[in-house]
Amino acid sequence: MPGAQNAPFVQSVECSRFVLLDECPGNSGSWFLARCHAALLDDGVRGVVSFADPVPRRTVAGVLVMPGHVGTIYAATNAVYTGRATARTVKVLPDGTVFNDRTAQKIRRQEQGHRYAQEQLIRLGALRPRPGVDPAVWLREALAAVGTRSVRHRGPHRWVFRLGSTRREREEIRLGLPAQQSHPRQPDAENVRS
Repeated sequence: MPGAQNAPFVQSVECSRFVLLDECPGNSGSWFLARCHAALLDDGVRGVVSFADPVPRRTVAGVLVMPGHVGTIYAATNAVYTGRATARTVKVLPDGTVFNDRTAQKIRRQEQGHRYAQEQLIRLGALRPRPGVDPAVWLREALAAVGTRSVRHRGPHRWVFRLGSTRREREEIRLGLPAQQSHPRQPDAENVRS
């Protein structure tokens, strides 16, 4: 239906990670995305949103573990840039990985996966939770104990793929957000605060 809104999780999905090994040939990314999009289109999916994290991250020793990404592969494969997602402050662990809000929520609510998340912090130096301790209190203490840093994140870059067999079909898909005239070319500057 021309101009129709796609049904979330049925006709539109999120690509939560897009990762290729450095050894992959130069065109591997576009080749793989094309195969994925063709398979999704066959299953009735008409839209894919993906995010690029432009914030570089380092270990506490200063080793760069994530240079920041702007979505170059998405731009090269005709995704539409729709700006940044929500800005927030993220918790960065000493190894340079982000301890995301969803993982923290699993611990606070003792949801499935909370043990794995707790073990991640224990491996970094947090004490094991004492019997009867409030999980939210333990989490706050564990994050402080391992030396978590707060980093201001202006929001990841949001890219949208319209899927269709023809150019006309793709152009008839409403984005829900305005397309931006230009897209980012460089990662963000590093901005760390405690």
